Amino acid sequence: MIDDKDFSEVEVTAHRDDRIIEPEFRAEDADIEYSLRPKYLNEYIGQDKVKENLKIYIEAAKKRKESLDHVLLYGPPGLGKTTLAGIIANELGVNIKITSGPAIEKPGELAALLTGLQTGDVLFVDEIHRLSRQVEEILYPALEDRVLDIVIGKGPSAQSIRVDLNPFTLIGATTRAGQLTSPLRDRFGVIMRLELYSEEELCSIVQRSSVILSIPCEREGALEIARRSRGTPRIANRLLRRVRDFAEVMGEGRITKEMSDIALSRMEIDKLGLDSLDRRFLSTIIKSYNGGPVGLETLASALGEEAVTLEDVCEPYLMQLGFINRTPRGRCATYEAYKYLGINKDGQQFLDD
Repeated sequence: MIDDKDFSEVEVTAHRDDRIIEPEFRAEDADIEYSLRPKYLNEYIGQDKVKENLKIYIEAAKKRKESLDHVLLYGPPGLGKTTLAGIIANELGVNIKITSGPAIEKPGELAALLTGLQTGDVLFVDEIHRLSRQVEEILYPALEDRVLDIVIGKGPSAQSIRVDLNPFTLIGATTRAGQLTSPLRDRFGVIMRLELYSEEELCSIVQRSSVILSIPCEREGALEIARRSRGTPRIANRLLRRVRDFAEVMGEGRITKEMSDIALSRMEIDKLGLDSLDRRFLSTIIKSYNGGPVGLETLASALGEEAVTLEDVCEPYLMQLGFINRTPRGRCATYEAYKYLGINKDGQQFLDD
């Protein structure tokens, strides 16, 4: 079962600017996200393949009266990895302890977490790829043999003590599965990738959230929010709260298609979910560097942004839309980007038929 205090241990990513469409977890998301999180699989919208397989694994573990195999969830931020971890614990009827890779700095901190788990409990480690090597080494025997090897003392007087652990399930979440070491990845029995959501799935999520938050919301209004949410439930719920503000002040308190369009346009989020930074990113490549190739650091200097912001926040979605390509020589804009901005290859504005 999830305790509110568990969420205080999750590392809150410091967002680099005020972009409302940034998918990383932000401090202001904490209270609202917790209230909106589904508690069981039948309440969870989307990720059908993941849900179907998880249901089988959970039922099998319950029938055998065993702990669920260790689970690795990976995919872009904001898709519901933490939510799924809580759902798994609820479906198993056990407690969950939540922490993050960077929060576990010393092996002793991990040992304290593991020895505090009861039989069948779930330990959820967010951003597990950021565990230090020393901590990771302690984790291997815990996952494989359910034991903890602790060294007491130093030098010739050092002693190794082996502590038996209660059966438990580790659920690891990461946005960068490629950065996991092979020994750690191989110790997960269940590995699942979460995909971006469709517009219809996001529409259903927005409608569900609007009911929980007591926000009158028409389906067309919810669909307009879903279209601009970049396939990410966290962004959809964040936009819903902002559109509600506009609806209460400028409208009659009801989120309609027209009100959603007005609010999102005022926030400079266009029909594809691109904001001003995304458009500046594309425009700079095309107008200042003739469509590329141009290096990431050069782009960051031209835009006055950090390179990591462009690489982690802007580029994945622009690549998904087919607006940019990454090449060994740098970033290049595609024809679709020219068409989207209404610019031809000569850099002149044109009107699309």
